[in-house]
Amino acid sequence: MGPVPDLTDRAQACARRLTEADSVLLASHIDADGLTSAAIASTALERAAVPHDVVFKKQLDETEIASIAASDHDTVLFTDFGSGQLDVISKHEAAGDFEPIIADHHQPADAETEFHLNPLLEGINGASELSGAGASYLLARALAAATGDPDGNRDLAALAVVGAVGDMQAVDGELVGANRGIVEEGAEAGVLEEGTDLALYGKQTRPLPKLLEYASEVRIPGVTNDETGAVGFLEGLPVDFHRGDGEATDGEWRRWVDLSDDEKQTVASSLLQRALERGVPPGKAERLVGTTYTLTDEATGTTLRDASEFSTLLNATARYERADVGLAVCLGDRGDAFDRARKLLENHRRNLSEGLEQVKRRGVDQAEHIQYFDAGDEIRETIVGIVAGMALGVEGVDGSRPIIAFAEKNDEETKVSARGTGRLVGKGLDLSTVMTEASRSVGGDGGGHDIAAGATIPTGEEESFVEAADSIVAEQLG
Repeated sequence: MGPVPDLTDRAQACARRLTEADSVLLASHIDADGLTSAAIASTALERAAVPHDVVFKKQLDETEIASIAASDHDTVLFTDFGSGQLDVISKHEAAGDFEPIIADHHQPADAETEFHLNPLLEGINGASELSGAGASYLLARALAAATGDPDGNRDLAALAVVGAVGDMQAVDGELVGANRGIVEEGAEAGVLEEGTDLALYGKQTRPLPKLLEYASEVRIPGVTNDETGAVGFLEGLPVDFHRGDGEATDGEWRRWVDLSDDEKQTVASSLLQRALERGVPPGKAERLVGTTYTLTDEATGTTLRDASEFSTLLNATARYERADVGLAVCLGDRGDAFDRARKLLENHRRNLSEGLEQVKRRGVDQAEHIQYFDAGDEIRETIVGIVAGMALGVEGVDGSRPIIAFAEKNDEETKVSARGTGRLVGKGLDLSTVMTEASRSVGGDGGGHDIAAGATIPTGEEESFVEAADSIVAEQLG
């Protein structure tokens, strides 16, 4: 039956068609969700002995779809995109260029195709209940069943969880809805462990002072963004956090994963107490502890052991034109590809930090219902959306309004990224609609999810875009 019964029939139909194909071109998006989607689908196709090639696209527009149509494959499997471009894809299908099979979770365009696996078609939320990697996982499970192994491909659940976490689907830190079924199958397969732990990024790899200093999930005055404060907090606890004798350097501090359960409890309790003493609201302070997802087949203390760190590593590959590296890591390369990915991650972190500092320096502009900034060519268009999401938590940026970021894509086009919050979505915000309608009003196009979406518009239309987006958000939020 699989983890999501409502989508079983669609998954089985897509799987049967794939097993009949002479050759398949697997086309996928470049973010963490897209990379894990491709890795899951490629592994499943290989196990089912279906010949295929893999390509990645930064965006799926008419030009890129035409290039896909020019390939010599009779079937194209789209993962983590395709639904929103179904109007264009269906024209190529009608022309006999290729037969599309889509495993996606974005808002579908107003067109139809026979082999379409998308949670939204069955009333399942594609922004918070099933990611692109989740849709690919359902397809992988159906492929295994179609080739005589109804319990096969459960080991791919770990990658599906990485994709969901990377796609910001952990609602209040926990995967919900259809994602829960995938978590449960991963646990049953022994590749995934769900637990309760300190909910800070970097528990596997960062020295303890850096773990606390750089933590942005809950900002604690005197600890967050305060190296001296983070060190002082740790040295005030009755635990030896040093690896050896003498004054500790970054390399001599223990990491979170090096601590015993009792030591972890001491740090977590003291950190919660410090947060409350420094004025952090109780409800927010409680977010210091949450649900974590551990990939049990990966080595302890590595970036790949934690789903959140794994997803960040993947974002650091494809967003710098090295999707091949991210895919290789997902497929099991722990040698050259992993080494290259870690170097790309270092560069990615540096660029994000510099981008956020730029936003802090120049501030954001305010419309009536939204806020925005134009990064020009100073922040890469592939990461400006991540920077925008990070900016929602800094001083001077209004957390009660969605934020829109512009970045130069080329001489003729501007990339637009938008980020919101769960609270705003609960009030009616749908950034997918905002990006689609506002971009089309100025001659561009866009889409995405209610909480995060993007678009491409003609350069010079930024002001008109802001006016249109502001008007749409005003309607949505009343």
